[in-house]
Amino acid sequence: MTSNRPYMIRALYEWITDNRMTPHLLVDATHPQAVVPAQFVEDGKIVLNISPTAVRALVLGNGDIEFGARFGGVAMEVRVPVGAVLGIYARENGHGILFPDEEPRMDDAQETEDESTAPEPPPKPPKKRPTLKVVK
Repeated sequence: MTSNRPYMIRALYEWITDNRMTPHLLVDATHPQAVVPAQFVEDGKIVLNISPTAVRALVLGNGDIEFGARFGGVAMEVRVPVGAVLGIYARENGHGILFPDEEPRMDDAQETEDESTAPEPPPKPPKKRPTLKVVK
């Protein structure tokens, strides 16, 4: 299956903007494919305001999030791989989601796949199906 991260980002973006709040992305700025303003990176992370009034031409794609914005008065095109998004939340109240760091980056996954020649272990047998009881 494909990652659910881009779908969650789009859904939360819509929910936050529908509630007239400001969506912010927390991004891993150390991701090799992230194009973000380096002068605003702190501890390898950056928070980006992606509200409709702060960005132009926002594309919340399945692979990348892209938009144009101004940072310190300087226009810049930003590109954030979806795998570099650590969370999305509303600035006003902090409601949103932080993503677990469980999905490997595409570049890491490809390297691991290329280096690994060991066969995959056999699948585990399915667990016993749950049963329901009537409780009175």
